[in-house]
Amino acid sequence: MSSRRGKIVPDTGVLSEYVIKGAPFRGKVEELFRLAADNKLEILIGHLTISETLYVVSRIYQEASVKEPNNEALNFISWVKSKCKVIKMTEEISINAGELKKRLRIALPDCYVIASANIHGGVPLFRKVESEMLSCEKHLRSAGVKFLQDEDWFLP
Repeated sequence: MSSRRGKIVPDTGVLSEYVIKGAPFRGKVEELFRLAADNKLEILIGHLTISETLYVVSRIYQEASVKEPNNEALNFISWVKSKCKVIKMTEEISINAGELKKRLRIALPDCYVIASANIHGGVPLFRKVESEMLSCEKHLRSAGVKFLQDEDWFLP
């Protein structure tokens, strides 16, 4: 680990991986939160990721028959926010995300993760290469996007 603290901007898939006990990349996400707790890593999240994570985690809890899934999802969001720095939506991020959407044709929330990372000097981090990313995977990787599925998923 370098002495310079790294920054990551995780996608919803990364955050939601934490709530599933048997998830294949849960250990990697636990490591991210441990590094953040040790002040060796800064995790940045945007408002759109918070909204999407609330929805996804609530659905996961609902499918798992967790009592009061929405309240539990809200508790998870509060916990995540206590471990991360919430970044504000800016016009610069919005324009950057729109340009990425036009060029890459991937989900808009993914474009916001990448744009936020670009603006804040962080590494955009996704769980895995999604099918819609296959056509632009080479571009994403060359732009510094990392995936938990890879061996070099994070190099602080």
